Amino acid sequence: MMRRMIFPLLFGLFGITILMSLGLWQMQRLAWKQVVLSEIDARIGAAAVDLPASPDPELDRFLPVKADGRLTGEQLDVLVSRKQIGAGFRVIAVLEMLDGRRVLVDRGFLVDEARGLPREVTDLALEGNLLWPDEVDGFTPAPDAGRGIWFARDLPAMAAALKAEPVLIIARSETGDGIEPMPVDSSSIPNDHLSYAVTWFSLALVWLGMTVLLLWRMRRKEE
Repeated sequence: MMRRMIFPLLFGLFGITILMSLGLWQMQRLAWKQVVLSEIDARIGAAAVDLPASPDPELDRFLPVKADGRLTGEQLDVLVSRKQIGAGFRVIAVLEMLDGRRVLVDRGFLVDEARGLPREVTDLALEGNLLWPDEVDGFTPAPDAGRGIWFARDLPAMAAALKAEPVLIIARSETGDGIEPMPVDSSSIPNDHLSYAVTWFSLALVWLGMTVLLLWRMRRKEE
């Protein structure tokens, strides 16, 4: 009888070992991801520096910057939805800096009802963080040029439409017109490693239970 139980036992132990290893690996990934997110949060909250002449999408991601200039009135609205608020728009505007550079500013969230209200053209001392959003995929609808509504922050296309550099500053503080700033933070960066670890450990527990049940039934059958 013991001989017949060896293979199921070894198979069960092998499966449990693999599943536990995957769970432990996800826990290691969780610790690594938490360190990365802490570093990103520290970078986001650092003191602002002058906007670089040629920002790098990789090296300068989340870089806190400051820029003085004037909102030109050229803008487009990106459709978004916020929890407990509903549909609204991210307002993307052109900032013409004192040196003549034209860059884009994500001013923040505007409720749908306020979209038709006039917006001031004003001087602005801006602080924010650089971001190169990755929101466009094969299912993203084309912009509604007639109404100035976009369905994702497609930075190269927005810059071309507004005749500005493909540089986007996410405002940290209010820029007027009832627009609520939506500053950059790390909450949008996926960190699902704990749930993955729980899944693998749960599967290991199920595998253990199935192995014990199989061995118990084999023993009962022999008896």
